[in-house]
Order: sequence, then C-alpha cells, then structure tokens
Amino acid sequence: MSASKKAKLELTWIGKENRPRLEPRILIPDDSKSHHAKHRVSDGDLFDNRLIFGDNLLALKALEQEFAGKVKCVFIDPPYNTGSAFEHYDDGVEHSLWLSLIRDRLELLRRLLSADGSLWITVDDHESHYLKVLCDEVFGRVNFVSNAIWQKKYTVANDAKWLSENHDHVLVYALNKETWRPYRLGRSSEMDDRYRNPDGHPKGVWKATPLYAKRTGSEKEKAFSFQFKNGFIWTPPAGTSPRFPADKLREMDANNEIWFGVDGTANPSRKTFLNELKIAGPPAPTVWLHTEVGHNHEAREEVKACNPDDPFSTPKPERLIRRVLELSTLPGDLVLDSFLGSGTTAAVAHKMGRRWIGIEVLEHCHTHCIPRLRKVIDGEDAGGITEAVGWKGGGGFRYYKLAPSLLTQDKWGQWVISKEYNAPMLAEAVCKHENFSYAPSETLYWQQGRSTERDFIYVTTATLSHEQLQELSEEVGPDRTLLIVCSAFRGRKEGWANLTVKKIPSSVLTRCEWGHDDYSLKVENLPKAPPPVPKTDAKTGQQSLFGEEAGK
Repeated sequence: MSASKKAKLELTWIGKENRPRLEPRILIPDDSKSHHAKHRVSDGDLFDNRLIFGDNLLALKALEQEFAGKVKCVFIDPPYNTGSAFEHYDDGVEHSLWLSLIRDRLELLRRLLSADGSLWITVDDHESHYLKVLCDEVFGRVNFVSNAIWQKKYTVANDAKWLSENHDHVLVYALNKETWRPYRLGRSSEMDDRYRNPDGHPKGVWKATPLYAKRTGSEKEKAFSFQFKNGFIWTPPAGTSPRFPADKLREMDANNEIWFGVDGTANPSRKTFLNELKIAGPPAPTVWLHTEVGHNHEAREEVKACNPDDPFSTPKPERLIRRVLELSTLPGDLVLDSFLGSGTTAAVAHKMGRRWIGIEVLEHCHTHCIPRLRKVIDGEDAGGITEAVGWKGGGGFRYYKLAPSLLTQDKWGQWVISKEYNAPMLAEAVCKHENFSYAPSETLYWQQGRSTERDFIYVTTATLSHEQLQELSEEVGPDRTLLIVCSAFRGRKEGWANLTVKKIPSSVLTRCEWGHDDYSLKVENLPKAPPPVPKTDAKTGQQSLFGEEAGK
C-alpha cells in the first residue's frame, strides 16, 4: 500500500470537520473553597495543586499557555457513551458526538503533555475500539503503548443476556513511545519472600538464577566450558549462551556466589542477592486483576466513606489510579485529570506526592471532590491507599473557576467587554489572547505582561491621546517594545518605533467563539442533518426524495 493511501486510513464520523474556536479564558481563584493543611507534615508537602470548576474543554484551553509541555501523566475516565447516558439521542448521532467530544479534548491534552509524558484512558467495549483508532490519529499509531485489561468485577452476572462483562480497557499512549518507558512496579512482600540464605552467606538472602540465557537468532553458537574450583565443568545447555564471561564466573566462584544445590552436585546457579537488585520490581502486565488494583465495589465503598449520603455512581478504585501513577510518574511530577468525577485521581496523586490538576464541570466538584480532598489533606481519610503509602496528611490545593466570556453583546447587538471584568482580569485575559505571560510590575503601570525580557504589554480601557502615547514611548525607551491594547486613541497610532497600538474589542473579535460556555453533550450541539435531495422520475417528471423520506 502506498504512503498516500495509508494517510487516508482514518476514522470518520458526522460532524468531524466541525471544530470549536475556543476562547482562552482566565481562571479566577476562590480562597473560600481552597484548602491547605494547618501545618507542614513533611518537607515534601505540595501546595500548588489546582481544582478547577467549569467546562473541561474551556478549562484545558485556559491551561494551555502556562502548562503546555509540562504534564507528566494525563489520566481520564470520560463518559463511556452507553445507551443509558444518552437515551434521547439517535445511536449514530450520539456516537459521532462522543467522538467529537473526545477528539477535541485529546488534541488539547496532547499539547499539555511533556516530552516524557503519557496518556491513560479508561473505557469499556462500547467505544474502546473506535477510541483506539481516534487516539492513533491524534497521537500517532506508533505511540500506542498498550491496552491493559482491568478486571472491574469479580462476580458473574447470571442475568447477562450475552456475556457477563467483567473488564474495562485502559488505553495507554506516550507522546513519544521511542523514548518513553514505564516505571517498574514496586516489589511485593511475596517477591522478597522467595529469597533465602540457606548457607548463611554474609551478603544476606539470595535466590538461585541461571548462569545462561536463551541465544538470540543473530548469535552464533560458540563452544564454552568453565571449570569451577570444586572441579565441576559447566557448559551452557543447547540453544543458550553464558550470561557471564569466564573472568566474572571465576570472581563469583571465589566469593562463594555460585550454588551447586544442597548436596553440592547440582548444575551451578548464580546467587542473586536481594540487596544488590537494581530493578525495583517487575514490569507491569497487561492484565490487571481486581486483587491487585481494586474493583467497582471497592471504589464505591471508598466514595461512601467520604460522602455516605450521596455516593458517586461510577468511581474508580484508588488502587487502580495508584497503578497508573506508579508506572507513569515519580514524586513531584504533574498529573492531570480533566474528568475528575468524585476526585479519585487528585486524592491518589496527593497521597503519592504528585502535583495535580483536576477539572470537573458538575456539582460533584463541590459535593464530592472538595470534601474528599479536605479529608486527605487533614489526614482524616483512612481508606483507599492511605495505609499502603503511609499517608499522614499535608499539602493543599487552590480552587479556581472559569471566568465568563471576555466579550458580550449589548442591547444593540454590539460586542463589548463584559462588565464582570475588572482591570486586572482584563489585562490577564488580553495577555492570553496576545500570547503574553501575565506578570504585572509593582513599579511600572504599563508593564502588565511580557513575551520576552524586552517586550511588554499594557491593557487599558482608557482613550489614549497622542501626548500619552508619546510619553509612553519615552518611558519604554529604544531598547524595549510595548504592545498597547486600549479602547480607543486620538490621533495617529504610527510614529513610535517601540510601540504597537491595538483597539479592543476589535483586535480580538474574530479570534474565537464569544459567550459559548458549554461544550458538553447537549441536544443543541447535535450536527444538523443535510437536507433531502430531490429526485426526478424519468417517466412522470415528478420529484421525490432520496433516503428515508422517499418511503414516507
């Protein structure tokens, strides 16, 4: 198949070509909903976590400027698109809407991932295979890592119409699979129990491991034999090669690190000492049993402990999220969940010493996430992975909500700056639109943001005169530049080499969709069906409609 034909193999659906023109909103902190521990519990306490309330597509866009390329792990548990979730939608249209919903978010999540970052998505059989192809398109098929199977139920449903569903999928993608590697699982007590010290070796407990390895196809068979100090002459079995050269075997033999069995006559093995292991544990398998990472019932019990009166209906167990974060992050790394739900990802990341950002659009943010995270921070959450990781409390988070749209229409239908924006909010919002970092100076009123060390921005609703522009030009000086965004100005805006003048709102009016606050699945977001095509009967000359309309 030619390269051009391969490029055309992609998933298509109704409305795929429609893409939202997102407004880069600012985030408004609310200290009354933020929470921090009363005192430090350890030197590793993390306080710069973020809980964001609002539409997650707009929230991801709001994060893009500051966090692009900085997120180590994205875990999302999006709506599974089952019939019960969207019972009023036609199945085909519902499927298309779901794909668009996920595609738009995946593209933003990809831009937030760091060079060594990875994406982990839980999904069931309703959309898993379509989602796989969609992720191939967004991340590149070469960056697909694995499809792990999570055993979410340990019982069989006797009333199942077809097969009893016991698993979900966890799709894993790396931003760059060529260089990305998952971390090893932690060692279990069962693994360590396999080590013994029957001969009282001073290095401690050990396990016998082979002196040979299976020969690869590229290796040529070479004659090899070695005589140990007890006279035993050893040769590797057929089809294998020695793991160690003769010099290393001689060194191990001299240090009593070769085992010949209890009676000293068995084929030799190496004594692999537990305290010399460089690998923390084994690589993760692709089948995750409920005994290892939890199940649905366990997850519901964890949520009930935090909110017994209104338990979340579809939580994930903390042990499942722990497995994801163990494989993808180290302490201090940044984790993002844009479908936060009951707050499990944030709670687990916090207990594991990871920085986190959580986004939730529904009231779960206030009824479930905040109370749960408060308990975690105050050391009052005894469930989940608390005991396993030795969590004692500490740290904190800051709560944010999405700002309203920057522009709104007045009673004459003209676009104007929203009255909900004060001067600092306006300056920060315009900085986002103009790709400046919002960083107001404490001494220079016109330095509200910067794009470089010598390029600044000044935002004002005032009407600037020629004299004011001249004064600004002199203050900026010949070695710096200043973008001025104002409501209006008198006189010419040209004539100052170090100044650029733009008017607001006209300078940003066509850049995005204003006043659009909801990008979730709603009936009004359904793509419109194309109009029926009239067909003329060759004999009668009468027109009818193609498709279903023709039979009505």
